Amino acid sequence: MNLPPKVTPRAFERLAEIGAAAQGKALRVAVEGGGCSGFQYEIELDDPADEDLVLEGNGEKVVVDSVSLPFLANAVIDFTEELIGARFTIENPNATSSCGCGTSFSM
Repeated sequence: MNLPPKVTPRAFERLAEIGAAAQGKALRVAVEGGGCSGFQYEIELDDPADEDLVLEGNGEKVVVDSVSLPFLANAVIDFTEELIGARFTIENPNATSSCGCGTSFSM
């Protein structure tokens, strides 16, 4: 059964830190064709649209459009702080392979 993606409390906390909701914005997670493995993630602050799936927590919103949703079933949207920098990450059980950059994958 395909479940919608989950957003970790840490990701919602980061959105609160950058004041996304205060600016009327949500974190948009989309999947597009391209990248070194066939698909790539687009992660940006954006305005929520009517047809988006909205995931809410901590007063913040993460939105996924209907086209991207099947690619993100059961995925986990997180925020990590690593040596190379802090960024939102996606752990996607649907991806059969991914590349080192962490933004591209194949299915």
